[in-house]
Amino acid sequence: MVSKPLLFLLLLALALVVFQTKSLANAEDSESSSSAKKPLVKIVKGKKLCDKGWECKGWSEYCCNHTISDFFETYQFENLFSKRNSPVAHAVGFWDYRSFITAAAEYQPLGFGTAGEKLQGMKEVAAFLGHVGSKTSCGYGVATGGPLAWGLCYNKEMSPDQLYCDDYYKLTYPCTPGVSYHGRGALPVYWNYNYGQTGEALKADLLSHPEYLENNATLAFQAAIWRWMTPPKKHIPSAHDVFIGKWKPTKNDTAAKRSPGFGATINVLYGDQMCNSGFDNDEMNNIVSHYLYYLDLMGVGREEAGPHETLSCADQEPFSSSSSSSAPPSSGSSS
Repeated sequence: MVSKPLLFLLLLALALVVFQTKSLANAEDSESSSSAKKPLVKIVKGKKLCDKGWECKGWSEYCCNHTISDFFETYQFENLFSKRNSPVAHAVGFWDYRSFITAAAEYQPLGFGTAGEKLQGMKEVAAFLGHVGSKTSCGYGVATGGPLAWGLCYNKEMSPDQLYCDDYYKLTYPCTPGVSYHGRGALPVYWNYNYGQTGEALKADLLSHPEYLENNATLAFQAAIWRWMTPPKKHIPSAHDVFIGKWKPTKNDTAAKRSPGFGATINVLYGDQMCNSGFDNDEMNNIVSHYLYYLDLMGVGREEAGPHETLSCADQEPFSSSSSSSAPPSSGSSS
């Protein structure tokens, strides 16, 4: 029969073995996790290029920086879009964090959320999602949680009053008979020519099947990020470039009061629909409010948003007329 002191020592030894085994396993998990994040590096013509695997794949200088999942996690996505799966929302179960990160992975090697230090990346994600949240919101003044908590409530325009088919583009982007090109997606796409151009970029036949944007959240986010990263016309910068400061204003831009910052992203995406109309434009102010709200929720703080004069495009002359924009005036997914 084993004495009590000996039994105690045996149990203590067993506990130590279990503890050491778990510690070793945790250390291995931690090591494998960190090694997964560790980028591959090479030097090409004196420039450091990295490949971080699935989230930042392909040799790019931007992949040497923080990737989006390093600073923007599932719980933060849930905080930003806390009411999107409420029973009264119109796209319950559609939008999720994984779809966003999967879509963003295609553009991180190009600098989306990766151009610069961690703070810059966080601000760009907040800026992009500020536009998305505003354009897909069903929030209103007395909505539960406040009007800014209802982003990603929609994934399509609910009551379109036309097909958005422009026959001017019948040779390049002909409308598919019986198909409606109303607003769909995270930054709602309108009109046959915009579906055609977006589909070409994403290698998806959106001209024949615009409904893909309301059936596939990853594709919907990809379409929106592609629009954010792509100049809408020659001689007009992308929203990404004006936000991160890669775009350098000309003398004409300065005279038109256009300067890098969040306000210029509104100008690139919406032109004369919102810009140069003073500070009372509700749509413009709603986009700005979402951006500031998201900065706060992400732990950045709205004080990092930059000077007040660059936050909106209230006094900026438009880069372009509404004919080049992808949405009709005063339209969104909730129309």
